[in-house]
Amino acid sequence: MGSARTDDVEFSAIREMIHSRMVEQSLPSLAVAVARDGTILWEEGFGWADRENRVPATEHTMYSLASISKPITATGVMVLKEQGKLDLDRPINDYLGEAKLNARIGEAAEATVRRVANHTSGLPLHWHFFYEDETYGRPSMDQTILRYGNLVTPPGERHQYSNLGYGILDYVIERLSARSYADFMRQDLFLPLGMTRASVDVAPGLEAHAAVRYGADGLPIPFYGFDHPGGSAVYCSAHDLVRFGMFHLKARLPDQKAILSDAALDEMPAPTSRTGETSGYGVGWSVNEDKLGYHGIGHGGGMGGVCTALEIIPSEKLVVVALANSNTDLPWVVAEEIFSLLLPGYRERRAERQAKEQAEKEEKERAGKTTPGFTPPAELTGDWRGAVHTYQGEIPLTLSFKQSGDVHARLGDQLMTLLNDVELKDNRLTGRMLGDVGTEDANRRPSHLHADLTLRGNVLNGALIAITHHPSRSGHALSHWVELTKHD
Repeated sequence: MGSARTDDVEFSAIREMIHSRMVEQSLPSLAVAVARDGTILWEEGFGWADRENRVPATEHTMYSLASISKPITATGVMVLKEQGKLDLDRPINDYLGEAKLNARIGEAAEATVRRVANHTSGLPLHWHFFYEDETYGRPSMDQTILRYGNLVTPPGERHQYSNLGYGILDYVIERLSARSYADFMRQDLFLPLGMTRASVDVAPGLEAHAAVRYGADGLPIPFYGFDHPGGSAVYCSAHDLVRFGMFHLKARLPDQKAILSDAALDEMPAPTSRTGETSGYGVGWSVNEDKLGYHGIGHGGGMGGVCTALEIIPSEKLVVVALANSNTDLPWVVAEEIFSLLLPGYRERRAERQAKEQAEKEEKERAGKTTPGFTPPAELTGDWRGAVHTYQGEIPLTLSFKQSGDVHARLGDQLMTLLNDVELKDNRLTGRMLGDVGTEDANRRPSHLHADLTLRGNVLNGALIAITHHPSRSGHALSHWVELTKHD
C-alpha cells in the first residue's frame, strides 16, 4: 500500500470544473484527496491558502475542519475506551467533576457517553464562538456546563445535534488522560497515524501551513475558537485526512499504528440513533444507509470561512476528502463528481435523484401558493404560561395560541411579539420570535429567539435558543430551558 498521483486524464474533467467554479465564485482555495484500496489516487490543492501572502494551497495545507472534528474526537474517546479508562454506556457525569449535566427532564444517569457521542443525550443545539479581536474570552468548561449543560429532552428520546456534547467529550479526554485535549490528540492519535499536518487549532510550529479562513466579503476572518473544541477545532490537511479515513477502513498504511482494534473500528460507524429513514449516527460518524445504492459513512463541516467534506464508501474501500477555506458548497459538489466517476451506477441514480428533487421543488412551490398557514390543534389553543431559565435567573414567558393561527409571545416585561414560522410536527413545536433573554453571553451580539418545544399533555417544554446570524462570523446558539403549562 502506498501513495500515488493519478494521471491527469482520469480526473481532468473534475479538475477543470474546480478551476471554473473557483473563478465563478471567487473562492480562495480547495484541496482534494481520493484513496481507494489502500492507495491514494489523487491529492491536489487549488488556489491560495493565504491570498494576502500568496501562499498556494496544496494537499498538505492544513484546513480548519469544523465538524469533521467530531469523528476525530470520537476516535480519541475510543482510544480511552480500549485503554480501559472509559465505558461508552456509563453516565457521562461519572467522568465529570463538580459541574455535571442537569436533567431538566428525564434522568441524568441515562445521558451516557455513547448518547452524548450520537447526539441523543438530551443536550440541545449549541455553538459559541470567541474571536481574537474581541475582549470576551472563553469561560472554563465547568462554567459552560453549569450554564448550558441542561438536558432539555429525555436521554434517548430523539436525535439533537449538539456541539456542546463534543465539547464535553474533549473535556472528558482531558480529565481521563491528565493531559490537554490538544496534547492527547497529537500524541495518541495524530502522530501514531502519521498525521503530521493535523492539530487541535493551529499548533505551534505549524502556522505557515494553515489556510486562512475567509468570509463572504473575501476578507480574512480573525482567528476564533469555541467552547466546544472537540466538535470544531481540528485543523488537518487533505493528505492526512484521507489517511485518517483509510485507517477507519482498516487499510492502514505502513507508518500507521493500530491505535484501535478492528472491533472498535466496526463499532464507531454502527448507527445507534436515527436521523432519517435511511440515515443515522454512530460514535462520531454520520451514516447514510442508501447513498444512491451504496452504504456511506462520513461527516461534513461548516462555519465561518469553512466548508469540508469527508465521505467513505466502505464496500468500495473508497475515501473522498474535499476542504475549502470559505463558505461554499464546492467540496460537496466535488465529492459527488468523484463518486459519479468512480462508482458504477452512481451518476445515473444521481441524475434521477436530481430530476425527482426538481419536480418536488416545483410541486412544493405550486402548493405553497395555496397552502394555509399554521392552524393550532384544539389542545394547543389558549394561553401557556411559564418561564425561561437562564444562568442569570428566570424570565416569565407566555405563549397565546389563537384559532386564527397567530401565536402571541410575551417574554418578561418586553413588548408582545409574534412567534413566526410556527410548525407542529410529531408534538414538536418550532418557531422564532424577537426578544432578549438578558444574559451577558446572549447580548454580545444581536440574536433572534428560536423555540424548540415538545407538547406533553398540558405541558410544553424544551429550549428557547438565542441565535445570531452573520454572513461571515459564526456567533452563538445558546439554549435555555423552558417549561410552560396551559391555562384555560
